[in-house]
Amino acid sequence: QVQLVESGGGLVQAGGSLRLSCAASGSIFRLNTMGWYRQVPGKQRELVATIISGGTTDYSDSVEGRFTISRDNAKNTVSLQMNSLKPEDTAVYYCNAKNLLTWSGRLGEYWGQGTQVTVSS
Repeated sequence: QVQLVESGGGLVQAGGSLRLSCAASGSIFRLNTMGWYRQVPGKQRELVATIISGGTTDYSDSVEGRFTISRDNAKNTVSLQMNSLKPEDTAVYYCNAKNLLTWSGRLGEYWGQGTQVTVSS
């Protein structure tokens, strides 16, 4: 009933920029927290950034000052502007929605399918 679809990944040189976008669709009554996580092979998925509906943001130390998360509550979309990219930012990036309440009363967490970001040195 709920889908998260990401776009915007790709290949970029170190120091470059990319913008990721994610749209949540379906039977959404209320969506509290949206965010981005990333994962490299052999490692656990890690938090990149989150934003709650009121606009409060949280970033991992590794991206603070380089990445900016934003959202459009009316459209249930979230974006991640990534600047000054480093090779260590290379990962699959996943969109996340937490405390999403559907019109049928289901409260849950949802993930997108992931988008590859590769930063070359």
